[in-house]
Amino acid sequence: VAPTTPVCEVPSSAMTGTVVQLSCKETEGSPPSEYQWYKNGVALLEKTGTGSTRAANITYTMNKKSGTLLFNTVTKNDTGEYFCEASNGIGLSQKCSVKRMQV
Repeated sequence: VAPTTPVCEVPSSAMTGTVVQLSCKETEGSPPSEYQWYKNGVALLEKTGTGSTRAANITYTMNKKSGTLLFNTVTKNDTGEYFCEASNGIGLSQKCSVKRMQV
């Protein structure tokens, strides 16, 4: 079953230095969807925390299975327009509407 449009939860504002979690979920897709977050139209990298793939300026952890994007300490650089995309290899991937987070 192709995924439906996911529901995204993005806080409209956040205080610098706080923990912020963005979430994305859709329940119709079978097999379960994987989620990809985008900021200002650019796909965010999945941080694995191993070796050289760990970029120094990545301040978040993205979980493609649960759809969460977690900022441990949010900074002004994290201000932007976020949306997520759900895909499971069946039908078209689905995106939620873009939401702006101001830090």
